[in-house]
Amino acid sequence: MVKEEIRILGIDDGPFSKNDKEVIIVGVIFRGGEFLDGVLRSYVAVDGLDATEKLSGMINSSRHKQQLKVIMLDGITLGGFNIVDVRKLYSETRVPIIVINRKVPDLKSIRVALEKKFEDFEKRWKMILNAGKIKQLKFEKFSVYYQNVGIEDEETEEIITISIKHAQIPEPLRVAHLIATGIVKGESEGHA
Repeated sequence: MVKEEIRILGIDDGPFSKNDKEVIIVGVIFRGGEFLDGVLRSYVAVDGLDATEKLSGMINSSRHKQQLKVIMLDGITLGGFNIVDVRKLYSETRVPIIVINRKVPDLKSIRVALEKKFEDFEKRWKMILNAGKIKQLKFEKFSVYYQNVGIEDEETEEIITISIKHAQIPEPLRVAHLIATGIVKGESEGHA
């Protein structure tokens, strides 16, 4: 049984253009889907390879680290194709990870895009596959797709259910998206 006020760190990137060298990453610490307890910030290179390192540093240096029970990511890419190696992130933080997607990722199209854009596409592709099986959690009117590391499916689904309050995405991710967008554009907009 998961506590209603489980500490969740929701992470999302801000908007960016293809000319940007880096993009802001915002992490919000939530108690379940109810209370915002803190905000973290970092930056990653657009289409770089530093997402795992930057997230690990941001999390491990946070005064909130000891309270965190799960890290929630809005997909495994930040700043374009800066892919988070979720198994390495779990190993470095020892905090379980849940990756959320609104739709099943089109892995075939992703691989084609990686092959076209990057010489190191095989390394990036391996990180994507390493994230594990994509699972579906059905709600009455929508589904959420997830991957999880360091945490069982049943507990993962409880945490997702507890944290979905006002949208079809967990509240920590929705709020991280709003804050990141507001910082970059001066006003929040859009769906996480």
